[in-house]
Amino acid sequence: MAADPLPGLGYRFTDPGLLRQALSHRSVGVPHNERLEFLGDGLVGAIVAELLYERFPKASEGQLTRLRALLVRREALAALARTLSLGDHLRLGPGELKSGGYRRESILADAFEALVAAIFLDGGWDACREWLRGRCAGSLESLDLVQTADAKTRLQEWLQGRGQGLPRYHVVSANGQAHAQEFVVECRAESTEKVTEGRAGSRKQAEQIAAQAMLSHLEGLKK
Repeated sequence: MAADPLPGLGYRFTDPGLLRQALSHRSVGVPHNERLEFLGDGLVGAIVAELLYERFPKASEGQLTRLRALLVRREALAALARTLSLGDHLRLGPGELKSGGYRRESILADAFEALVAAIFLDGGWDACREWLRGRCAGSLESLDLVQTADAKTRLQEWLQGRGQGLPRYHVVSANGQAHAQEFVVECRAESTEKVTEGRAGSRKQAEQIAAQAMLSHLEGLKK
């Protein structure tokens, strides 16, 4: 019996060509993994939704939606891809190789979704569902309903609950090439002179970091 082409994958492909396509970035030409990524996005969303529905029987629709967003966001899928060392097996064009595409979260997350779709097409729904549920088990155990609101939402609710205005966010800078930008965002609240800062590869993520820093500061003032 042939060895698994991806050590530690935990699934043996009947059609290895599907795995090869799932690991092929568009920079290498056709066939690449973009169509598989599209299908995988839907599969991941459905299977994760089922997992959360089972795990949190008393959670509201809104809470389940926010928990799902935590599990299917780019950073989370890229982390799952790293557990499989997908970056070491990606097929990338010369430009992406030179720029370190095998480490980029967007490429890793897309490859993971494509891999899910490839397993579905190769082995069917049950095989795909069982495999993904196993990969998500660790992430699921670390979740709790406190995490259903992101930092920006929790900061806004904290301020509104005390009759204060909404927090303000300001992009200080956005530096670097398109594939490796760093955003610096400031957060201000009317009840404190302190300005908190977030740095990340996207504006949204930088805002979340700044919001969490502001929330931690405000909560600390009340202790």
